[in-house]
Amino acid sequence: MLKQLLQQSTSSNGKARLYAFENTVELTNLIPPTVSYESGGNTLIVGPTAIIESAAEQLSQMSSLTLLSTDGEQGTNPNIYYASSVQVSGFLGTFNVVIDNKGTTNKLAKVAINHDCFDVVLDLCLDSCMKEEVPVPGYYPVGRGYPKLAEALEEIPTLMGTFDKPKFFRLDTDLCAHSSRGVKGCDRCVDACPAGALSSEGNDKTGHRIEINPYLCQGVGTCATACPTEAIHYALPNPQETQKFVERTLANYEQAGGTDPIVLICSSRHEHYNVMALKALPDNVIPLIVEELPSVGIDSWFAALTNGATQVLFAASRFMPETILRVLNNEVAIAQELLTQLGIAKESIDILYLESLREGSPTLCTESFDLALGDLEGNKRQRLFTSLDALAQSRIPVENIVEMPTNAPYGNISCESKDCTLCMSCVAVCPTRALHTDGASPSLQFIEQDCIQCGLCTKACPEQVLTMTPRMNWDQESRQQAKVIHQEKAAECVRCHKPFAPQSMIDMLQSKLRGHSHFADEAAVNRIAMCEDCRVVDMFEAMADDPTKQLNY
Repeated sequence: MLKQLLQQSTSSNGKARLYAFENTVELTNLIPPTVSYESGGNTLIVGPTAIIESAAEQLSQMSSLTLLSTDGEQGTNPNIYYASSVQVSGFLGTFNVVIDNKGTTNKLAKVAINHDCFDVVLDLCLDSCMKEEVPVPGYYPVGRGYPKLAEALEEIPTLMGTFDKPKFFRLDTDLCAHSSRGVKGCDRCVDACPAGALSSEGNDKTGHRIEINPYLCQGVGTCATACPTEAIHYALPNPQETQKFVERTLANYEQAGGTDPIVLICSSRHEHYNVMALKALPDNVIPLIVEELPSVGIDSWFAALTNGATQVLFAASRFMPETILRVLNNEVAIAQELLTQLGIAKESIDILYLESLREGSPTLCTESFDLALGDLEGNKRQRLFTSLDALAQSRIPVENIVEMPTNAPYGNISCESKDCTLCMSCVAVCPTRALHTDGASPSLQFIEQDCIQCGLCTKACPEQVLTMTPRMNWDQESRQQAKVIHQEKAAECVRCHKPFAPQSMIDMLQSKLRGHSHFADEAAVNRIAMCEDCRVVDMFEAMADDPTKQLNY
């Protein structure tokens, strides 16, 4: 349907658009299946009596049908169950349904079909039994409006057998800023998941970790969009391939003689709406079909601008799940803030709500930023800053240092030097090495470009001397340069005079331990001011002079 529409255009831009659409290798999210669902077709229909009885008549081919009334009305089917409250959990083939009726709690599957669980649930309640915004496989919350009843009745009979599903995402724990050494930091991906597939597991003692339930994951992509480090990302296509797809589509459009290209990122699930949008837009709007709108991150948006696009739009609907809209709006708002700081129209990256097309034409941008960067290298953050720096060189920012919203993953870390002991707790938890030490001097160093404002360092600091400041530093050199935010004189070993620790730490330890029973001997206190090697030598010399001292060690 979409290709047929593109073929109808006879303008030069329309022909270039068709060429780009047909000659750019398509993206695909399909990977070898890693999880399987088993369904015997045992189906539960829950909702008002009259409605569930009507639906049951159209699902007679299922292995078993269990009807659960939530309004208490008597029906014609003698096998209807009744409940005042219903709890549903699980996914295709594993739905656990617990009902309460007049104070009596039962597992319905055990009572109704002598099984541990149901395979499929058709939920006709206005207030759904499961609250996930993106329904889990096998669960159809028709009562809340999506999907439609006709679609559910058509699909449910196909859910008998074994079904494989790809594991959409990969998680690189080395890059993850969620936690480190018992300290909890970034929760962006968990907050961004509308399917309930991401969770934070563990505790302060065992450590916190992100877990992905592949049975619940629907591949929406909001987690990958929200993740600033690319710790969580699509397995296939990987982020680099997605970005290359955007760049090569633009290159093919230009090669075919197209001008002023506008990228319209569309979801493959809503082809009908995509066609409606393109009918209302000019021929220089190029549809980029992806699995889900949030699967394309901010690095690819700016890469599109620096490779010739005059605008990047998202073909969205106001009826999309709330979490998807929230994440998309948050990320677009950050992108628009960066554009504004460069003096570029914020609409250059925007969300096009399909409903708004009925009210009139959207604001379309015509300014080109074709800086011919081509395929960008590095991780998500490096690719993004390559584009931003290229734009900054062509459009001088209003100010070099500009404040950013509190949720922006860009900013500075400052240190209250007088209280810092250089314990390096912050360095130990930093997931990007934005905070680090050079290993040669007692100093704390910081690279602003690598800081994602995850908060791990501020929480790990025992002295509470670190402060986060969300901001954008447009001075490329200072942003990428390691700068010393705290430095001290090195304590020199009192025996060999080798520098081995911060002087303030040695002073603090001697002050706190002097008077302790294990340090009653002044020689033991002085040993704190020695390096590791000399400390051992000094202990053995003391024991050689007075063998009874070994009783103290």
